[in-house]
Amino acid sequence: MDDLDAIKQLKYRYLRALDTKDWDVFAETLTADVTGEYGSSLSFTTRDELVDFMRTSVGPAVITEHRVTHPEIDVEGDEATGRWYLQDRVIVPDFQFMLFGAAFYADRYRRTEHGWRICATGYDRTYEAKMSLADVPSFALDVGPAIRV
Repeated sequence: MDDLDAIKQLKYRYLRALDTKDWDVFAETLTADVTGEYGSSLSFTTRDELVDFMRTSVGPAVITEHRVTHPEIDVEGDEATGRWYLQDRVIVPDFQFMLFGAAFYADRYRRTEHGWRICATGYDRTYEAKMSLADVPSFALDVGPAIRV
């Protein structure tokens, strides 16, 4: 597999693990010294911080969907950068809340003895929309078996 395909698979695995709450796989996509910048108020400087935050904040009561497209990846030796177009949705049934939006991810990757890993990640929002599910009386949610509880 070439470097571009390996980095694409890494990013997809990161998102799949996030959405299915597979925190071990999620952690494996990151270097120990990863930094994360998700908007202006969320930042992390280690894998443990980032994974712990996601595990706590995006637990089984929060349904997420993350899709990335249009990768722009540049590889220079054992380091690479990537930009991705993100579309996401967050549903919190207990609070009758849904958020959806779009952003551009900016990532840095490092080749390790275990393959490519994300060493910096974050995004800048292009928009974010929020709504009360109480405004949609017919809204119903069934969660599939892929979500780890």
